[in-house]
Amino acid sequence: MMFKQLSHQSAKIKQSIALIILLIAGIPVMQASATIKSFKKAADGVTFTLDKGLMKVLIRKDDIIEVKYTVFDAFETKPSLVVNNKWLQHPAYQVTDTKTEVVITTAKLKVRVSKATNAITYTDLKGNIITAEDSDNKSVTPATVAGISTNAITTQFVSPQDEALFGLGCHPLDSMSINYKGRNQDLAIKYLTGAIPVLLSTKGYGLMWDNYSASNFYGAEAGNTKFKYVSESGKQVDYYFFYGPGFDHIIDLYRTATGKAPMFGKWAYGLFQSQDRYLSEDEILTVKDNYRNNHIPVDAIVQDWYYWDPLPIGSHVMKPERYPHPQKLVDALHKANLHAMISIWPVFGKGTPNYDALEKMGGLTDITWDNVVTHTFDTYYDAHNPKARELYWDQARDSLIKRYGWDAWWIDQCEPDNGALLDARRQSNFAIGKGIDYFNTYSLQHTKGVYEGWRRDIPGKRAFFLVRQSFAGEQRNAATLWSSDIECTFHDFKDQVPQGINACTSGIPYWTSDIGGYHYHWKPADWSQPDKRELFTRWFQFGTFCPIFRIHGKGERAIFSKNWDENTRAILLNFDKLRYRLMPYIYSLAGRVTNDNYTIMRSLAFDYRGDSNVYGIPDQYMFGPAFMVNPVTEQLYTSKDADKKAKARQVYLPAASKWYNFWTGELLDGGQTISAAAPIEILPLYVKAGSIIPMGPDVEYATEKPNSNIELRIYPGADASFKFYEDENDNYNYEKGQSATFTFSWNDKAHKLTISDTKGHFPGQLKSRTFNIVMVKGAHGSDVALTAKADKVVKYSGKAMVVTL
Repeated sequence: MMFKQLSHQSAKIKQSIALIILLIAGIPVMQASATIKSFKKAADGVTFTLDKGLMKVLIRKDDIIEVKYTVFDAFETKPSLVVNNKWLQHPAYQVTDTKTEVVITTAKLKVRVSKATNAITYTDLKGNIITAEDSDNKSVTPATVAGISTNAITTQFVSPQDEALFGLGCHPLDSMSINYKGRNQDLAIKYLTGAIPVLLSTKGYGLMWDNYSASNFYGAEAGNTKFKYVSESGKQVDYYFFYGPGFDHIIDLYRTATGKAPMFGKWAYGLFQSQDRYLSEDEILTVKDNYRNNHIPVDAIVQDWYYWDPLPIGSHVMKPERYPHPQKLVDALHKANLHAMISIWPVFGKGTPNYDALEKMGGLTDITWDNVVTHTFDTYYDAHNPKARELYWDQARDSLIKRYGWDAWWIDQCEPDNGALLDARRQSNFAIGKGIDYFNTYSLQHTKGVYEGWRRDIPGKRAFFLVRQSFAGEQRNAATLWSSDIECTFHDFKDQVPQGINACTSGIPYWTSDIGGYHYHWKPADWSQPDKRELFTRWFQFGTFCPIFRIHGKGERAIFSKNWDENTRAILLNFDKLRYRLMPYIYSLAGRVTNDNYTIMRSLAFDYRGDSNVYGIPDQYMFGPAFMVNPVTEQLYTSKDADKKAKARQVYLPAASKWYNFWTGELLDGGQTISAAAPIEILPLYVKAGSIIPMGPDVEYATEKPNSNIELRIYPGADASFKFYEDENDNYNYEKGQSATFTFSWNDKAHKLTISDTKGHFPGQLKSRTFNIVMVKGAHGSDVALTAKADKVVKYSGKAMVVTL
């Protein structure tokens, strides 16, 4: 006992000595809480002088609050890399000073600031608590990381037991729950680890931390009653609070702060065919012919890496011995109504003109990548240097992109990750500052450069970038996040479903994975084996209902491949055709992504936030407003007891709706968990009662036929609406108002469908179209194929009309 007392006294003495040393050195020391001494109101918000440091509550909108806190004498003045809204208009707000707190009231919420602790409580206008900082709430604490003297930045919030938390990006190897309540998450971007510092709560709010250093989320603090976000480096707390309460509105506010996602060309919502890797232009042309000659729908073929081999990486040269006619190759794809995507890396080998030019202008970093192919250490360019970004774009534009007319760019290896040497990345000196402070923003700045260059130099073609890592704000750079080099196993497949859902819940609307997985122990999987065929089939079914639809990985796996038996190929082709039949639905949703800041791949909490049963479900999600998708991520067919598993999966049907089985038309009540039939040819797929789904004809590429003849499926049982969107399918004229919409509205009680006037116009717009209206009931209107007989056929010429059914 005495020994423990002495040890305790010794520890207190050491802490006191350390405190004195820090005070003598003039290093700020974070206290448990900082008391408010005074405050001052300005047009944009309220600044608080604390007994140690400063805090500012900025009123960005009635429902967007930015909070800054520092222990230093002034806030940082450098511009945000994430938030691009200039906040030129300041909403009106009131400030009330009470004995214990300062209350800031906007048109939509109240921000209550404790005078004793500076902790902030957010409430609605009626005083109901939305969320609250903990009393030990914000800290800026001296720290040493990788030999660098810096400060750890922490925010801590109270978290009720019934709160569920979503977002935080894509973490491809994460096998834990979709809900971050009660769990932790690494948020340092590196190989196979992502980070998007955006969190959404079922309590009706979102948070975004504007810090770019490696961070961690802790979701189980104080017996699961608090959570905190810790960044390893910075000089101030800087976070945004978004008040929904609905998830759609939270995402709308996030993109209001960080930028809208531009439209992709319509082709980008079709199938991408890719492989690691095509070795010659002849091979690519053979893939083209096999798809088109077999009438298999596809829209893009991808040239992956090492087309430059044996030249160093960064050469931006298609080796003439294997690609003698790059221009003819791209032209041949275009002639076959295919789009061409090419992989270009931000890494440069020595001895290339591009390397030399970047080195001469100071545009290289000291971060190297261990090139597993050539066994060299190649160098990253500095994406945080505006002049280096410009030169990088110019090199790729003149060597490949604009020179040959490539349509899309695969931005691979965009996380400067040299394996175990991540401290070297922290210690690097980017043009903008120390690497430790910009650990997570390489991809954001890299895509900024190529997007801005593309918009300037290729104005008539919409940009599309496939990116391995995304950060907050990257949606504005036409970036699609893909989940990197996962393995060809059911375990890895199962992990991808919640990661895709959470990535999209983080505000990045476009996400995809390598259908089938990238590798099997770094080798191609044997797709002729029954278990691998089952895996690919299930993954392909899932991919059909992802925002972007891609086949990629080691080993031949195109739909026409001889690796597939006829039954497997028939299943794949059926889902491929379903994707294309849904193109009017999907492209309309893409219009909403750009115009309304919508989310296509939706956590169930978007639409069923009030149903706590959905909070922990990692493998069900909404695809737009109509479909609930339930991927089969367990192997059912090749184990010894496969037949005993009854080839089914459990599906929870949210209570607020009734649900139609897409394949059979059977109508089921919500609020129950069912055993959903899952034979290999079926992805359990349910449509919410009160849905309208426009379906197009069978096509072999996205723009093959105009939307002149639409099968309009109505799923009765509740009122419904759907906004149909069209434009020129490519170019940026939609930003000038050249697009059109009309809305279908279903009155379930009256059994009347109203079609609104068409709003807007664009060149080539259809003057009239036919709607084959199908009231889904049982087998009538179910499954993929065109419904044999519509319930009513109407002609629409852009003027409002009412149809009684």
